Amino acid sequence: MKIDQTKIPQATAKRLPLYYRFLENLSASGKQRVSSTELSEAVKVDSATIRRDFSYFGALGKKGYGYNVNYLLSFFRKTLDQDELTKVVLVGVGNLGTAFLHYNFSKNNNTRIVMAFDVDEQKIGQEIGEVTVHHLSDLEKVIDPEVTVAILTVPQVAAQKIADQLVAAGIQGILNFTPARLDVPESVRVHHIDLSVELQALVYFLKHYSES
Repeated sequence: MKIDQTKIPQATAKRLPLYYRFLENLSASGKQRVSSTELSEAVKVDSATIRRDFSYFGALGKKGYGYNVNYLLSFFRKTLDQDELTKVVLVGVGNLGTAFLHYNFSKNNNTRIVMAFDVDEQKIGQEIGEVTVHHLSDLEKVIDPEVTVAILTVPQVAAQKIADQLVAAGIQGILNFTPARLDVPESVRVHHIDLSVELQALVYFLKHYSES
C-alpha cells in the first residue's frame, strides 16, 4: 500500500521514532506481539492516540490479537528510512557539541555525524569521537554533498549567520540548540530545542501541576 506521507499529521510523525525504538527493544527481547495498551504504558502515549497514529498507515494489527512486533518493526524501519544512512554535520564544538561527537548516535545505526565545524583554531584539525573538526570558513568547500542535516550548537548571536551558510551549502534540515529563532527559506526545516525553556517548563509543571 502506497502512503502519502504528506497526509500524516506532524504530531504523529514525531512519535514514530519513539514507537520504533520501543519495538526494537521488544524484538531484541524475543517478544512476538504487543497490544496498544502495552505500547501505551511503555512510551507514555495513550492507547487511543497510538491506534489513531497507526491507522494512518492502514491495518497494522488485528482486533483481539494486537500487533506483530517484527512486522511493525519492519514497517516502521522502511517508513523511517532506517536502512539508509543519514549523514549529519555539527557546527559548534563547545561542551554540548563535543558531547554530541563523543556520543554520535551510537544506538542509532542510520544516523552519523560525519563532519564538525568551529572557528576555534585550537580545535581545527582535531578528531573528536573520530570526527574531524574543520574551520567554519571552509564549510561550503569541504562539506559532503550527501549531507542534508545539520546540528547547530553555537552562541545565539552567531546562529542566524551560520544558518545562512548552512542553507547556502545545501542543508535542508537544522536541529537548532540555540535560543535564536532562525529565518530560513520555506524549503528548509528547523527544529528548535531550547534546553533552558524546556527546563523552565518542567519546573513550572512541577510547581503547578504536581499531584496533591
